[in-house]
Amino acid sequence: WFWGESGGFWGSPCRRPPFPGRFPSPLPRRGGGGGPKIGGKKPFLFYFDIVKCASPLVLLEFQCPTTQICVSQCPDRYLTYLGAYGSRPELEYYRQFCLPEFKNLQKPPIEVLKDKECPAMLIPSTPLVRRCFPAIQSKKGVIMVGNQTTYDDGRGHRRNVTELLEGAKKANVVLEARQLAMKIFEDYTVSWYWIIIGLVIAMVASLIFIVLLRFLAGVMVWVMIVMVILVLGYGIFHCYMEYAKLKGEAGSDVSLADLGFQTDLRVYLHLRQTWLAFMIILCIVEAVIILLLIFLRKRILIAIALIREASRAIGHVMMSLLFPLCTFFLLCLCIAYWASTAVFLSTSNEAVYKVFNETACQFSGQPCRPETFNTSNVTKQCPDAQCLFAFYGGETAYHKYLIVLQFFNIFMFFWLVNFVIALGQVTLAGAFASYYWAFKKPDDMPAFPLFSAFGRALRYHTGSLAFGSLILAIVQVIRVILEYLDHRLKAADNRLAKFLLSCLKCCFWCLEKFIKFLNRNAYIMIAVYGTNFCTSARNAFSLLMRNIIRVAVLDKVTDFLFFLGKLLIVGSVGILAFFFFTQRIKLVQDTAPSLNYYWVPILTVIVGSYLIAHGFFSVYGMCVDTLFLCFCEDLERNDGSPERPYYMSPELSEILLKGNLEPSKSADSQG
Repeated sequence: WFWGESGGFWGSPCRRPPFPGRFPSPLPRRGGGGGPKIGGKKPFLFYFDIVKCASPLVLLEFQCPTTQICVSQCPDRYLTYLGAYGSRPELEYYRQFCLPEFKNLQKPPIEVLKDKECPAMLIPSTPLVRRCFPAIQSKKGVIMVGNQTTYDDGRGHRRNVTELLEGAKKANVVLEARQLAMKIFEDYTVSWYWIIIGLVIAMVASLIFIVLLRFLAGVMVWVMIVMVILVLGYGIFHCYMEYAKLKGEAGSDVSLADLGFQTDLRVYLHLRQTWLAFMIILCIVEAVIILLLIFLRKRILIAIALIREASRAIGHVMMSLLFPLCTFFLLCLCIAYWASTAVFLSTSNEAVYKVFNETACQFSGQPCRPETFNTSNVTKQCPDAQCLFAFYGGETAYHKYLIVLQFFNIFMFFWLVNFVIALGQVTLAGAFASYYWAFKKPDDMPAFPLFSAFGRALRYHTGSLAFGSLILAIVQVIRVILEYLDHRLKAADNRLAKFLLSCLKCCFWCLEKFIKFLNRNAYIMIAVYGTNFCTSARNAFSLLMRNIIRVAVLDKVTDFLFFLGKLLIVGSVGILAFFFFTQRIKLVQDTAPSLNYYWVPILTVIVGSYLIAHGFFSVYGMCVDTLFLCFCEDLERNDGSPERPYYMSPELSEILLKGNLEPSKSADSQG
């Protein structure tokens, strides 16, 4: 594993932090009171028994269940308290690793160890990230500490040094996780307002892009395609320049496999292999996009016509661009409900303490109470026993079935979220359908199409929306249960069960995608005809199957173009954030905050920009899907004659009724 010196106070709690009282101290030595004293004369943290760091409690509490003190130096020799007791110089040396209040050197060793005033043994250690860790080394594949493969644990037992290795690894997990979390938190505290500015820029860019699509759909689509290619091209060029710049630098040729996982991700940016991997990935993405554009160039012209028609529809229903804010607010309420319920269920458990003992004890594993443990019979019969926190839980029927309540809470969360999304989809579909089916656009449209569609959805279609959301929620909960079972079976060596579980996970993933696609089109039919969910889903599926080529080609090409639009906005804002937070823009070089990990705000801005762009483009996507389904229905119900004229606009019919998308004979016969 990797050890690295940490700057600032993050390396050790034995150093004075710049924000006193904001961060917790190490494990209290008695289960109450304070941790090690903070000071500059004792900068290293010493573990009484680092083997205990291998306990599962480390992962539960992110603490090693052993006494920790601050020392001026780490031990440099093997020594047990029983061995040091007979020599005054060795006892004086040993004393610096005992509790500060330990003064009585004449106290019997058995009582000293029982009261845990001194460690049972000392092991040659080295100060790493201001912690005393065993000086582990490997000679010819043999793990050794101080040229020994075993050590005396201070209680008359010889133990293998591999136990020290395991304890040191778990202690390092605690250290790295805390250090990473604290540094990320610190980065957010100094960059949060710049992150908000970046998200505002993404929102303005998305809004400008949508408005320009209203008037310059064809030009904007081609500009978007060219800009995406240029942005990816610049990314390839930048990766190549970084790759070439690192040539010949010390340590830059280390492979990612040899380096392993590092909490300081800046280490990876000093490797040539990292930039080579980035360059290869960007080249593959660039090549795929260019090939798709070459093979779909004719379909892109038709998709532009559909996007232009969607722009006209949105131009007559401008409030639809703000509707994602309503959906976002309702989703926040759903998340708040789920999170608060989950927290209440989780905290309804009681802290369970159990007896832990290093030697054989009849009370090991039994529940105990810390308040009365020292006066109980357990300490008399098992002097080394401790009453330690085990887990949160209980023995009542409520606590036993608490996991069922958590799954039900997740189910309700999925149901509510899917209902909110369905409500937004049927509202937008109703508004855009009123545009398509208006014979004289926009004179035949309602005065407030969005509010009218929202009112119809709440008044007439809540049952259909709830039923469609229920089906999807059931599938999603089944997927969660399968993931839970997969997590539980990781330790088991049952290949057949793992194979079947993987097959089920794959099948239900495909089923969820299909249901989402079917529900989306069913909600459009609900908005157009007002039929129930089952009838709408059946009619939508039949209509799509009769126009499967149009669905596969035209609808998906528009989805691809919208994806390029989101990629352009996210890429542009991400590049701007990268240059700003890495202080490469000279005009604002002094304004950019100093960060531990500049990728923290950059990734936050990128993810937030994608969500914002997705919110705006989701309106366009719903508009295109609605117009496309209405177009297919229009072709089957009408033939363009004076008796049965098409409801589509002349511009749309001029392009969609030509070439490869000529209406099929079957569609005409049904008309």
